[in-house]
Amino acid sequence: MAQIKKSTESVNKGSFVFSKLNYQLFIASLIIVVIGFALMSGETDIYSFTKITLAPIVVVLGFALGFVAILYRPKTTKTEE
Repeated sequence: MAQIKKSTESVNKGSFVFSKLNYQLFIASLIIVVIGFALMSGETDIYSFTKITLAPIVVVLGFALGFVAILYRPKTTKTEE
C-alpha cells in the first residue's frame, strides 16, 4: 500500500474568519434589510409606491450587500518577500 502524506496547515485558533470591514458590511446589510421590511409593513394603502416598489428594492439591495460582505477579500500587503 502506498503511504499517503497529509498536509497540515497551521490554523490560528484565535483569529476570525472575516476582517473587521466584512463584519461592518454585514451589519449594514442587516440594517438595510430591516429598513426594507419596515417600509413594507402596515395595512393602510397596500398598493402604494413605497410598499410595492421601493421596499422590495431596498430589501434586495440589503441582500446584495450581504453577499458582498461575505465575498469581499481585503487586499493584503506584502511585508516580506
